[in-house]
Amino acid sequence: MDASLLENVDLYCERLGPGFWAEPVNALSNLSFVLAGLWGVAAMRRTGADTFATTLAWWVVAIGVGSFLFHTFATEIMKWADILPIATFTLAYSIFTLRRFARLSWTATLAIFIGFYAIAGTVTLLVPDWLRQATNGSTGYLPPFLALIVLGLIAALRGSPAGWYNIAAAGIFVLAVTFRMLDPMVCGTLPIGTHFMWHLLNGLMLGIVLAAIAKHGEVDRGMEKPRTHLAPAAR
Repeated sequence: MDASLLENVDLYCERLGPGFWAEPVNALSNLSFVLAGLWGVAAMRRTGADTFATTLAWWVVAIGVGSFLFHTFATEIMKWADILPIATFTLAYSIFTLRRFARLSWTATLAIFIGFYAIAGTVTLLVPDWLRQATNGSTGYLPPFLALIVLGLIAALRGSPAGWYNIAAAGIFVLAVTFRMLDPMVCGTLPIGTHFMWHLLNGLMLGIVLAAIAKHGEVDRGMEKPRTHLAPAAR
């Protein structure tokens, strides 16, 4: 194994050393993801949701676990335990939004999915270094933020109330990113920083997403030949 993967990283105000509990508030605030995910699992069971929907709820739990590992072990390899669950959930939920909320065919779903992430990824890569640094690396979250808005609007235009859940989630995400950006700026006056608010607000945001899935993410059994245009879908 590359020794650099085991090197400690110090990215947040609260961490002042390499210890496991050097970021207690950041670490424990990940309970927001776990609680949101477990609530989502229960909601999926109440509504009789299918495996895809229930898996997304468990995925949110995994986000909390991965972030907890990163904020306790704080090594390069554990950074991936934080990144991968978030990235894969974002992609899976994007497909869910297009397929279940917008009621698009698989052909249209994949075409929009690939096109959207090609554009969003390119825009993110073109962000100048000064802006990336000024936002504490938060520009890396442009794709999931844009996905909530763009794909949410597509779902809303297709007549799904879930689209507006996505828009509301995007609003909370903006507030969460603000606290993430502020963390390195307040170290001198607030030693614990503000990163924990990023966790708490994103837990709330994902709870809204899971509520949309539970209420509006049912399989459309009658969608034998789904439409691919953006007119309102039959509900």
